[in-house]
Amino acid sequence: MKKVLIVSPHFPPINAADMHRVRQSLPYFEQFGWEPTVLCVDPNYVEMARDELLLESLPEAVKVHMVKAFSTTYTRKLGLGNLGLRAFLQLFKAGNTLLKADAYDLVYFSTTMFASMPLGRLWKKKFKVPFTIDMQDPWRNDYYLTVPKEEQPPKFWFAYNLDKYLERFTMPKVDGLIAVSNGYIEMLKSRYPKIKNIPAKTLTFGAAVKDFEFINSRTIRPSVVLDQNKTNFIYIGRGGHDMAKSLSVIFEAFKNGLEKYENFKRFKFWFIGTSYAPDGQGEQTIKPIATQFGVGNYVEEITDRKPYFEVLTLLKSADVIVIPGSEDANYTASKLYPNLLAKKPLLCVFHSNSSVVRIVKDLNAGEVVLFDQKLAVDECLEHMEKIVDQLPNAPETNWEKFQPFTAESMTKVQCDFFNEVLKSYQAS
Repeated sequence: MKKVLIVSPHFPPINAADMHRVRQSLPYFEQFGWEPTVLCVDPNYVEMARDELLLESLPEAVKVHMVKAFSTTYTRKLGLGNLGLRAFLQLFKAGNTLLKADAYDLVYFSTTMFASMPLGRLWKKKFKVPFTIDMQDPWRNDYYLTVPKEEQPPKFWFAYNLDKYLERFTMPKVDGLIAVSNGYIEMLKSRYPKIKNIPAKTLTFGAAVKDFEFINSRTIRPSVVLDQNKTNFIYIGRGGHDMAKSLSVIFEAFKNGLEKYENFKRFKFWFIGTSYAPDGQGEQTIKPIATQFGVGNYVEEITDRKPYFEVLTLLKSADVIVIPGSEDANYTASKLYPNLLAKKPLLCVFHSNSSVVRIVKDLNAGEVVLFDQKLAVDECLEHMEKIVDQLPNAPETNWEKFQPFTAESMTKVQCDFFNEVLKSYQAS
């Protein structure tokens, strides 16, 4: 049995999107020959919402080591809130202890707290242990260089230059890359020629069938109460200015539908958990677009993130699930599979190069609109009409084809990839 040290600063009960690959994989690692140990940050030092039920979804025997982090009470005076920076020294010391005490075969970073990833290079030099990185988002994100200043995230230039330096320090020494988009891998290999030939694997998040079995065994009452007299369109996930084009297609199509069809007046759009900011501090980025198209009265945007299992319950309560995509062609919605498992009519509006387009079409799982095509608005309206006419029926998803996307199948792919990384490292 090989051993992998998984670095995931966010971990249950913290309700963060970037820890779900790890959480969903933990029940299956040993089945495929790898014993996992998780290194994370104590939730008391993490400024994110919790979902205590997430703890119940973990295997009982999983080994978890938690570290403290510098308190934001002090770090924010220096303008620092990033968890990867606040916990860097603590993760480094704990990792040193673990790697010294036990013979780990691999270190695996699966997180969007990118500032923790340089630890991989430091530990590799100190302990001769290879490391691999799971790129769930771009680390150095050049996208915001192309947009107006007012659309850039807070402290963009500081964060961008820090990310640029830390990525340049870390990536030339990485031994394997997993990414949710092949575009991320190509970008990094082009940027850092030294890693051109290292093992790499494109792997979207898995579908956690067990999570839906979990909520079916419990009574979960969401804090968001849907209007049962409406046709409820729901999206749960982040917002952002990079989704403006897809959202514009949705709202323009809906506006046109209001002028043609009486039943469109029963539509209610819900956008929930659209900001990563602390509760009550998030900025709406979706409803303002709806207001521009004159349909703001039909849209509710709740920026606060909701507990994970509440999210799944809300998805099952939807009449229609809608997923807007980013202008970034490499963007893949990490929540795609939970949306599919909710077994509701699905409307996706994505860039034509996104992997979401291929996956949804191959599975016959819902309607897809390509927002970068000329007739996107007309097609979106047609799809809305089709979905509403067929309610409450959803498409007959090809569940046999869906099997490779399950968390169990994805974990096997991860473990096979770990073996490939080890073989490549030992041969170098």
